Amino acid sequence: MLWEIDIYPKASQVDALANETVTESQALGLGTDSMKVRSCHGYLLQGALDREQAEKIARELLADCVVEEPVVFPVSEAKDAENGETLVNVLPKPGVMDPVANSALKAIKDMDLPVEAVRTFRKFFISGFDTENIDKLCWKILANDAIEQVVKGPFTFEHLEVGSPYHFELTIVPIRAMNDEELKTLAIKGQLYLSLVEMQTIQKHFQDLDRDPTDVELETIAQTWSEHCSHKTLAGRISYRDDEREIVFQNMLKETIFAATQEIRKNLGENDWCVSVFKDNAGVVTFDDEYNICFKVETHNHPSALEPYGGANTGIGGVIRDPMGTGMGAKPVANTDVFCFAPPEIPLEDLPQGVLHPKRVMRGVVSGVRDYGNRMGIPTINGAVFFDERYLGNPLVYCGNVGLIPVDKSFKKTDPNDLIVAVGGRTGRDGIHGATFSSAELTHESESLSGGAVQIGNAITEKMVLDVLLEARDRGLYTAVTDCGAGGFSSAVGEMGEEIGAEVWLEKIPLKYEGLSYKEMWISEAQERMVFSVAEDKWPEMKALCESEGVEATVIGRYVPTGRLVLKYDGVQVADLTMDFMHGGRPPVVREAVYAPPAVSPMNLPIRTDYTEDLTKILGSYNVASKHWVVRQYDHEVQGGSAVKPLVGVNNDGPGDASVFRPRLHTMQGVVISNGMNPCYGECDTYWMAASAIDEALRNAVAVGADPEKIAILDNFCWGNTDRPETLGSLVRSAIACRDMSIALGTPFVSGKDSLNNEFRPAGQEPISIPPSLLISAMGQVNDVRKCVTMDLKSAGSALYAVGMTKEEMGGSHFGLVNQLSGGECPKVDFGVTKKTLKAVYDAIQAGTVRSCHDLSEGGLAVAAAEMAFAGELGVELDLSAVPFDGQKSDAALLFSESNTRFLIEVAPEKEADFLAALEGVCAAKIGSVNSGTKLTVKGIAGGNVIDAELANLKAAWLKPLDL
Repeated sequence: MLWEIDIYPKASQVDALANETVTESQALGLGTDSMKVRSCHGYLLQGALDREQAEKIARELLADCVVEEPVVFPVSEAKDAENGETLVNVLPKPGVMDPVANSALKAIKDMDLPVEAVRTFRKFFISGFDTENIDKLCWKILANDAIEQVVKGPFTFEHLEVGSPYHFELTIVPIRAMNDEELKTLAIKGQLYLSLVEMQTIQKHFQDLDRDPTDVELETIAQTWSEHCSHKTLAGRISYRDDEREIVFQNMLKETIFAATQEIRKNLGENDWCVSVFKDNAGVVTFDDEYNICFKVETHNHPSALEPYGGANTGIGGVIRDPMGTGMGAKPVANTDVFCFAPPEIPLEDLPQGVLHPKRVMRGVVSGVRDYGNRMGIPTINGAVFFDERYLGNPLVYCGNVGLIPVDKSFKKTDPNDLIVAVGGRTGRDGIHGATFSSAELTHESESLSGGAVQIGNAITEKMVLDVLLEARDRGLYTAVTDCGAGGFSSAVGEMGEEIGAEVWLEKIPLKYEGLSYKEMWISEAQERMVFSVAEDKWPEMKALCESEGVEATVIGRYVPTGRLVLKYDGVQVADLTMDFMHGGRPPVVREAVYAPPAVSPMNLPIRTDYTEDLTKILGSYNVASKHWVVRQYDHEVQGGSAVKPLVGVNNDGPGDASVFRPRLHTMQGVVISNGMNPCYGECDTYWMAASAIDEALRNAVAVGADPEKIAILDNFCWGNTDRPETLGSLVRSAIACRDMSIALGTPFVSGKDSLNNEFRPAGQEPISIPPSLLISAMGQVNDVRKCVTMDLKSAGSALYAVGMTKEEMGGSHFGLVNQLSGGECPKVDFGVTKKTLKAVYDAIQAGTVRSCHDLSEGGLAVAAAEMAFAGELGVELDLSAVPFDGQKSDAALLFSESNTRFLIEVAPEKEADFLAALEGVCAAKIGSVNSGTKLTVKGIAGGNVIDAELANLKAAWLKPLDL
């Protein structure tokens, strides 16, 4: 029997979901003032329940009877809406992960009640709305067609079963006889997304074998060779030229970013603190005598464009599994996130077909990361949000995780004849073609074509897997582990068995439901799965441990020393590939890359007597405005190690430069996490954009007290279509900058990732390409977190020092953005000055001479001073004539230039001499003071005040734009 349980908010409670629906409808121009909505959430239960049992489940388990009212009835008795209302039900599509339903089913079984299946839903009663627009309301606001279905009126289901029995039939693809056009068609329609040269290479390989491939062999090769998994563009042969040089790279990544780290490690010699870089799931560096720390940042852009909640949810879930699969397994101790969206005020009618509204994308992405991280019990401690109209079709979702791993568990090695053990979630159709889908550009048809590439995660399952992993690691129950990410078992088993060989028994793979083919079992990217190599004599203990924690573990094959990947289904061989061809047979990508720096024209800076309005506009611009709406949804206190929070100051609402936490609570040693990203500078020159991103990440870390001589950095390149030589040229130029600056500063890259083809092609229109977007994530260390400082002003009477040289570098600045001014020099970096300045600021903080410190970035000196003032609730007086400046001074440039390697530092009067001693040889000048007032006043170079602003007004402008 099928029961429906509707759970309504009691009359005394706010119907938040209904109110949000009305607000969003009106904001997007769909709703009217007369529109009314009632809502509830609910459950469908299938099982031999009587009414008393169903009501017991509703009352004791599913509803909070203090604030909610359950209504229970058989689905056969469901009624339609009355009184002019329209009833709309929204529920997950069959086969889509429903974590709440899974938890409910487990809890009901613990109650020893006969329930076989559970599904959740949301229900809306809508009135005062044009019924002709009901479909638009459903798909623009209430539901997402990629993962959800809409039922208008009452449910008429008779059962909840998903799937049907699978009847095995081996599929052979006649590739040997195909012409080039047929190969191209197969690559696209089969969602292989391989080039013609790659398809021809596969064709030749099977012609040499005198047989055609099976479908699963083609899928395995496509996954292994995908851009997402092999990074074939950046690791390929590139002929690059710009106005200064011509270079032919045999492997661009190895010759730039990897080479920089190798040179730094060589120079460090015995003092090398890098442990494992660019060869495991995360980069590993030393922390203390017993533990190392690791860091990985990934992107989940394409899935988040289709289904923001699920894409971001599985993005953070997937990157958490990277440290879990590093070495013998690290404990995840911190999350990071950086998002890039289109501005949220874009009118609904301006959206291209197939694009979700930016506000909906933003809400979904933030919620997805929030729900997974919080439920895993991992603090989300650092991030950023950027806005640009070019992210409309391709939002960027960067997710990162830091892990703590014992020194003696930092490496792994699969042994021949080990069992292949799958641990964690079951396998379904979710996520199929995720790796190849992420390697292609999006189009208006992507949602219908690749909706299956989107998954929904279940953090509770992953937390249980983590508990098992850490216990099994410490007991020595396995020899190697990796996560099931892009490509599913195909990627995980293929990578772990690359040096040995593997035989997999596909019928052994645990399934969520019937009906999956052998191919789907192999390439599904269903979440919360890890693959272990387990010695046969350790398997009984490993299995018992998993059972004791309620985690499913299954032997699905064996690593065999044949050098081949063999897949069988019920004894029938469905694939037989050599590891050599899988991992070494891909033809090298050969690309042309050109870069022509745009001609630099000066920015015609306006001359004003008062720049208060400019400052207010910049503080209220989306990239500078407070991100507290995002930050406050994340738990950054869980695990108890936070030392410097994301938000700081008197009211905990000031924008911290970096976060600091203690991964081991019995010591004061801390980890510092920061980031840098400057997409606006890419319009001027991607070389200096990259250098500026590194500079920003480092100065953010140093601003709270990180040692600049022990900061590891990660690169994440998100670019447009690199098939175009000029697009690839801009990327190569940024990679060259990464190499140059990394070597000059002695700051190694330890991990990275690229996401290419971030373009959206609307029907019949030119593609929309994202701006060049390079995220630099930094992981620093402090010996004693008690010496860390924050950016909020601390005491009236303090002196304010500007550290670093200001130049008229206004290209890509936010002053130019809010005033719609173009031109100007891009901020550059003097590598030698940067290294010396960072070390001096660190020394000053360690010497206890710094009360507060804030880096100067978007909006320059004026924004930094305003943020420090309203975060500390103290007044500030500045004198622009005292600011160190290279060139002809102007008030606008002194206030709003975004020159690199600059800080605004608060110093107690009695500490000024010691502070200046620490900064000997570094550009520093006293430019103002802190007072007990409520204003920011700035004296211009002519002597009069050019800013005279109440801090309350500045703060209100800063808080309002994203106060959602």
